[in-house]
Amino acid sequence: MRHSSTSLYAQVFGLSIKAVLVGMALYHIYIALAGTPGPYILRGIHVALAVTLIFLTSNYRRESVRTPHWYDMILAVLGLFSALYPSLHLDYIFSRFIYVDPLTTRDIIASVTLVVLVLEAARRALGAALPITAICFLIYAFTATNTLPTVVLEQLAMTTEGIFGIPIAVSATYMVLFIIFGALVERMGIGQLFMDFAVALTGRQAGGPAKVACVTSGMFGSVSGSAVANVMTTGTFTIPLIKRMGFRPAFAGATEAVASTGGQIMPPVMGAAAFVMAEYLGIGYLKVAMYAITPALLFYVALFFGIHFAAKRNNVGSVPKEDQVPLGRVLKERGHLFIPLLVIIGALVLGYSAPYSAMCGIASVIPTALLRKTTRHYVTLRNIIDALENGARNVLPIAAACACAGIVVGVIDITGIGLSFSNFVISASQDILVLALLLSMVAGIILGMGMPTTPAYIVQVALLVPALTKLGVQAEAAHLFVFYFAILSAITPPVAMAVYAANTLSKAKIWESSIEALKLGAAGFIVPYMFVYEPTILLQGEPLRIVYVLIQATLGVIVLAAALQRYLFAPLARWQQLVLFAAAISFIYPDWRVTLIGCSFLLVSQLPVLLNRQRNRLAADKRKRYESSGQ
Repeated sequence: MRHSSTSLYAQVFGLSIKAVLVGMALYHIYIALAGTPGPYILRGIHVALAVTLIFLTSNYRRESVRTPHWYDMILAVLGLFSALYPSLHLDYIFSRFIYVDPLTTRDIIASVTLVVLVLEAARRALGAALPITAICFLIYAFTATNTLPTVVLEQLAMTTEGIFGIPIAVSATYMVLFIIFGALVERMGIGQLFMDFAVALTGRQAGGPAKVACVTSGMFGSVSGSAVANVMTTGTFTIPLIKRMGFRPAFAGATEAVASTGGQIMPPVMGAAAFVMAEYLGIGYLKVAMYAITPALLFYVALFFGIHFAAKRNNVGSVPKEDQVPLGRVLKERGHLFIPLLVIIGALVLGYSAPYSAMCGIASVIPTALLRKTTRHYVTLRNIIDALENGARNVLPIAAACACAGIVVGVIDITGIGLSFSNFVISASQDILVLALLLSMVAGIILGMGMPTTPAYIVQVALLVPALTKLGVQAEAAHLFVFYFAILSAITPPVAMAVYAANTLSKAKIWESSIEALKLGAAGFIVPYMFVYEPTILLQGEPLRIVYVLIQATLGVIVLAAALQRYLFAPLARWQQLVLFAAAISFIYPDWRVTLIGCSFLLVSQLPVLLNRQRNRLAADKRKRYESSGQ
């Protein structure tokens, strides 16, 4: 009897959580349609829902639970009321003088409770890296500065400069809608469309399975915005297929990890941090997507050719005929599922805001799926409810990350550590830009290790971007620079989260996979330097100059991929690899004299191949003449 009552309680609790998650998704859709309430109300409700649901659905060991313990319920209630405290006392909040009027005992209790519970919710949702980072900043604020602890608490929990700052505002308006959109299109079969489309495009080529992973994960990642989630979604199909075709397990996992990571820089949707970037830069999201498109394409061109050269070197063939799908059939059966993505792009191009464009995309998903018989069966009430539930569930870790990142940003703002760190970077680099970029790259990768892209990017914006802009880097290029390295930390040892996720499917050695991932994703470490020194890559400047720079940059990343895979037109000797690598590096700086040097390096590296082909041609002609004279 006790077992049955416990089981019934678990079922009722599970249905209640499902209803709250669906309600959370519908609330944010309603807000997008009806208009945003005051910042404290929307952001407070968003944080309250996220913190409460995290405590109710996961335990202190970060395990999912069917029913929470009594102390988790208490933490959930405390999180709910502490997050709603400012919005429940709006008159008081607006009537007091910030940093002048002292905090009451009630204010202090609510603020301390909120900060502690946000840290714990972030730990349960994301792991220890981000909360530990935030705690280090708090310790610095309380012990190494003259800032009063009450002022720090006020900044973090009673203003819109801390937990309720820009990161959580973007999460509550932009991100949540695009995540719900992604969950809806996934339920309507767009994942299968991406897979079949990639197989139809690249399946017949050398190394076809790995190229399928490159294309599929790039497309899916641009919608999902999460490297690890992308790996676990598309990797279940691509990694076994890559291994079956003859690639080593390490290469299979690395290919999927790199392709999935790059999805966060690929428009139209990109990663969630792109919306934060738009807010920080004060520009439309479409502008951010425009700046990002060519660096993203360069990243994937390098990955695609890296796969191609590795396949040629290892004699890996195409996708088996039984798994190949004609492109015409794919477009006929599922091609209409591209319409929601086109709707979002069209709305952005027409000048509508990102939330409105996301709503247009959401509204178009179900009618689009109803257009064809092949996808009509996806449109069921259960599928729609599950999509809303999954969308809201996927928002929880992002909301926790943004709230926790708000603690870091709030401390940086109130203590002035951001300015101190910028001055340190400038003095350490001795005003030499390349040294500042190298320091920023290392700091960015370290800050991003084990941390989701969005909070990693937010922290770097506060610490690193001011230093780069002081050294003359354009604001857009500086933001994209740190954005890239926040993303690439997912494939950078020792905490390469995307590689770890891929290894659960490939069963390879982690360090072997990490080295392969670095080789395949090397262009991602080079391209940011290219657009810092030549902003034309971000599509800024004269059209002819843009074309010239993009051709050179494309040639550079292809040559880099060839050098790292030791294959171009034929396998490369070690000295050829080194010369080819020098050629690739010389293409980074778009000066015609440096370009000529790079071209000469490229020619020198391929002289043995050309001479060998010439000898083979002469030998073939001599053999033909001998055979004809013998007859």
